[in-house]
Amino acid sequence: MITRSLTHWGLYDFHVDNDQLIDVIPADIDTDPSDIGKNLINGIQKHRVLKPSVRRGYLSGDAGQNRGRDEFVEMSWDEVIPLVADELRRVKNEYGNEAIYGGSYGWASAGRFHHAQSQLHRFLNCIGGYTGSLNAYSFAAAEVILPYVIGHYEDLLKAPSSWETIQNHCELMVCIGGMPIRNSQITNGGMAKHVQRDSMKAARRAGVQFMNISPHRDDIIDELNADWLAIRPGTDTALMLALAYELITQNHHDKDFLAQYAVGFQDTENYVLGVQDGTPKTPDWASQITGISSADIRDLADRMAGSRTMISISWSLTRHQFGEQPYWMGIVLAAMLGQIGQPGTGIGLGYGVENKVGKNVRKKYLGHLPQLGNPIKHHIPVSRIAEMLENPGARYRYNGKEQRYPEIRLIYWAGGNPFHHHQDLNRLREAWKNPDTVICNEIAWTANAQHADIVLPAASFLERNDIGGAPNEDVLIAMKQALQPVGDSRSEFEIFSAIATAMHVGDAFTENKSEQAWLRALYDATAKNNPDMPDFDTFWAKGEHHFETPGAQVLFDSFRKDPEKHPLATPSGRITLASEKLGHPTWQEPNEWMGCADTDEFQLISHQPATRLHSQYYPGETSQKGLIDGCEPLQMNCEDAARLGLTDGEKVKVYNQRGAFLAGLKTTDNIMPGVLLIATGAWWQPDDNGTCHAGNPNAVTPDIGTSEIAQGPSALSCLVRVCRP
Repeated sequence: MITRSLTHWGLYDFHVDNDQLIDVIPADIDTDPSDIGKNLINGIQKHRVLKPSVRRGYLSGDAGQNRGRDEFVEMSWDEVIPLVADELRRVKNEYGNEAIYGGSYGWASAGRFHHAQSQLHRFLNCIGGYTGSLNAYSFAAAEVILPYVIGHYEDLLKAPSSWETIQNHCELMVCIGGMPIRNSQITNGGMAKHVQRDSMKAARRAGVQFMNISPHRDDIIDELNADWLAIRPGTDTALMLALAYELITQNHHDKDFLAQYAVGFQDTENYVLGVQDGTPKTPDWASQITGISSADIRDLADRMAGSRTMISISWSLTRHQFGEQPYWMGIVLAAMLGQIGQPGTGIGLGYGVENKVGKNVRKKYLGHLPQLGNPIKHHIPVSRIAEMLENPGARYRYNGKEQRYPEIRLIYWAGGNPFHHHQDLNRLREAWKNPDTVICNEIAWTANAQHADIVLPAASFLERNDIGGAPNEDVLIAMKQALQPVGDSRSEFEIFSAIATAMHVGDAFTENKSEQAWLRALYDATAKNNPDMPDFDTFWAKGEHHFETPGAQVLFDSFRKDPEKHPLATPSGRITLASEKLGHPTWQEPNEWMGCADTDEFQLISHQPATRLHSQYYPGETSQKGLIDGCEPLQMNCEDAARLGLTDGEKVKVYNQRGAFLAGLKTTDNIMPGVLLIATGAWWQPDDNGTCHAGNPNAVTPDIGTSEIAQGPSALSCLVRVCRP
């Protein structure tokens, strides 16, 4: 039997024989498919959670000190559902719903209905609400700063000007933070075909010149023949300030555009020129910070001013301390060039980050599971979990306001793995001991499951029916069940329906709809807003629907044509280059960066893996084949390795005061000296000393907020040392 289904990394035909997945073949319409799909064949079978399981110490009444070290006792669903319901009821009655944390941050599956977070949050809202989180680990700093600068920011992050306009109109594409193809294998919600590589190559054939500004030469594909400026990580704002200095002093900035379309430039100009602080942000000044020569900075400024220029800024730049600043300064720089709103030029955030970015796709409404509204209005910044658990009642600042951390007594997690994506995992493990109870729905025995008290086995996307698709992609797929659920696993809908019934809110949660009835309802809601779609039965029989592709899109074109008729959602209706509340973009020195490193310290950059999505299906074929001696590869400059007496292929230990991890060394000339590079997503395997034996970099990354503005993650502002184990 062959079943076609959608994943975050592509559309595949799943070959099943005797209820076993035999092969995974990319759909024939995908000309550049991802090998990530192969991880599904034997990826997690031996790691599956087969039955509801409860930590032995939890049953005997311990206080959570053995989470992550204890063994589990298997139970039946009839035994575990009352246990979960009674504990939720106890916490709700004794402490209130604010004491329940339903963070559940993660990608889960590509399905519209069986989306784990949506299911969990709907259920928790049915019982009175929960404390949740705001923003995303990917670009939290951007989500908070951009509304002040340009108003509505979703298109800038997810749907900037189409690649077609770049191919036809751009002359120079400056990729600050690079444009790594490994990231564009994915789209949240899935896609039918990968387009980024072909789009990039078409732009190069059309004559577009590319500039890769990154510590890593390979952050852009070889076919683009890009110039490489190796920059110290986290210093991009300083570079852009120096570029602005050159534009101003050479009279290359577009004064008419700034006057008509922006406000606050004078304050930024004064800072760039050093009027207040006495420090002009010259190329010589920036060279000392960035490691890029002042001559190269001047040359780049001249090229940008003399070309039709697109500035592309990677999402990763927001994951440094003070990660709000490079996005703000990038928009300032684009405004100074005066090309925002013109075809193929201006500013774009995240080209190459997801398959959908820059793709010609009409953004559309897709039906989703209603959340019913959360009566608890308290939320925390997404990356401040450990701090919240450590400091109940403590005050902190976020987005200009003072906030308070709630006292969390119960964590319920579904559809994600905090012991993958959070920083300083040893700190998180200690903080994780504080709540009374931790519950999770999980497919496999990840570190998240191992650190829970109650683990409920969840079915995989191949073991249930769903509808897959993303608002910024061009396909909708009937994700038909291909396999029977493994062991006693159930879908999230079945799990929460049972708990809701035990808590006397079953009808509110299910609305008396079955899985198939919900799929029909979500599809009908989608079709109501997309008239070209067939009826549900026709769609389900055919298995897929492809939306019409629109013409090329130009970001901010309406604003450019008529800023009075199409103002931005900022107080002035214009681009805000400086504000009374936040000041203007500035260079601020991080706590950890190459500028303050000891001679034996390196700056560690942890990036998205090329062989999997985050930590999903880490034990799979594609994910495992790139490991070195069972560890994630760590890239180091050849000269650095020779200086330390290390050789390619050997196992090394990377460490700092927060923890350590083991990795397999990969020496290269394509990374600047003083920088280390490793992919995230290795399943955390700590020993008693806090050393991860698989190579999870979050064993050492700092758990601090970007700033009081966004409190986003700062994983990339990280200094480490390296030695033999």
